[in-house]
Amino acid sequence: MREGAAVRRERVLEAVRTRGEVRVTQLAAELGVSVVTLRRDVEELARRGQLRRGHGVARSLSPVPVQHDASAPAVGLIVPENHSYLFEAVRGARDALEAAGVRMSLHIAPHRAEAERAMARQAVQQGVRGLLVSPRWQTAASAVRDEEWLAELPVPTVLMERRPAPGSPLHAHDSVRSDHWYGAHLALDHLVSLGHRRIVLAARDDSPTARTLRAAFAQIASERAEVAEWAVVLSAGVRDGADNDLDDGTADGTDRRPAALVDLPAVLREHGATAAVLHADVDALMLVQQLREQGLRVPEDCSVVAYDDVVAALGSPPLTAVAPPKEEIGRAAAELLLRRLRHPRGEAPEAVRRIELLPQLKVRGSTARVASAVPRTAPEAASEAEAEGAAG
Repeated sequence: MREGAAVRRERVLEAVRTRGEVRVTQLAAELGVSVVTLRRDVEELARRGQLRRGHGVARSLSPVPVQHDASAPAVGLIVPENHSYLFEAVRGARDALEAAGVRMSLHIAPHRAEAERAMARQAVQQGVRGLLVSPRWQTAASAVRDEEWLAELPVPTVLMERRPAPGSPLHAHDSVRSDHWYGAHLALDHLVSLGHRRIVLAARDDSPTARTLRAAFAQIASERAEVAEWAVVLSAGVRDGADNDLDDGTADGTDRRPAALVDLPAVLREHGATAAVLHADVDALMLVQQLREQGLRVPEDCSVVAYDDVVAALGSPPLTAVAPPKEEIGRAAAELLLRRLRHPRGEAPEAVRRIELLPQLKVRGSTARVASAVPRTAPEAASEAEAEGAAG
């Protein structure tokens, strides 16, 4: 026998009081009633002044207090495995949460389809009040697939070092990330100031950062009059048999096939380039070794700027690098989530925040000034030689 409307509405109120905000569709499924029935319950409870209605959600009238029970985490943090860049952001988030007296649980998502979704479900079942999530989003298609379930999470969620696509279900969600357009600008501006006019960017195509950096570099280089020649190439080739529309390369969703690095010396020769920007650090260190093995010196023959600055300083020579504010990203995301936990969404004056933090340039030993600001063409060199001969 179905429970009466009064009992059902009391259960709705209890869910709203404990969670702060619940989606009508999800709660209808939990209570075993139609969405239409539950929407009527929410409308009646809102009319009585017992909760607040939102677009598809029911919200508590009072802020949900941040949980301090040591037996259950207040905040869950989800990052992909083998991602040293994001682990620095985790450190910043942990420091901010510890300073607020909030316990954090870390969830490492393995490299397989639906991994982040499973981690989020597990964290919610463990009773977290909010989530910091940094999805892998190895392809643009994977980002689209994740948008709906991320938007449907029953607890406040902040995207960390990720930016939702305009108009997507996540557009009105809080996010904190590095301004990678500005990072590309820093790298190009530094090399141009040293007289480099022919510059190559080598980056993978397996993360939102890589895709943003490639697009930004192409835009900036094409708009700068000083840059005579530029190119954007993949730092590693496409894996044999890999489906570009999928994150996984094997039946179990784990891509174990290595990808060969691009022949960077050949690319530099093709474009007459005197400088390269390389994403990320590990690829940069390996590609610098590749240059050395083919007789090209860094920075004498080729200046190199790495992007990420996780291990760039350990190179020989230490690599000049663009350093996104990794720890600050985590700290800012955690502080934004804490605000959400104390002030449920929709309660004025809180508004959705999309925060960008600017990277810095760390100048080290892998960049140097070129002898001539503009490489001479063959006719120019012949003309100069003829003039010198006439003068002699």
